[in-house]
Amino acid sequence: MATKKTYKFPKSLATCADTYYQLRQKRLDMQKAVDEVEAEEKAYKQHLIDNVPKSDATGVQGKIARATIVTREEPQVKDQEEFRKYLTKSKRWDLANNLRPSAPAIRELWDDGKDVPGIEKFNVVTVSLNKI
Repeated sequence: MATKKTYKFPKSLATCADTYYQLRQKRLDMQKAVDEVEAEEKAYKQHLIDNVPKSDATGVQGKIARATIVTREEPQVKDQEEFRKYLTKSKRWDLANNLRPSAPAIRELWDDGKDVPGIEKFNVVTVSLNKI
């Protein structure tokens, strides 16, 4: 179990306020750097999705990683009223999460060859990245 870290605070509340400001600024600067790296990471991911040949290969392999393009079907509500009626009639409340479609439960029905009224399939393309 994690133990709570204790801090040695300065006696002066003015110094405490200054330290608090410096720590917050340090965190914000670090978050900005993380956001910049995340934006670059997303650009590389999209570049792979856009450029790996769709017909021949599902991925590419470098010296340290393999990137595989993965497409999976996700549920998307096309008719909210029809979906609500189906939930009420079937009493399959596991298909929704605050009236948002529950992807795992709906995929299970799709795997059984059943459709869910009010729900359509939406293809999501992602990259699976593994260290070699």
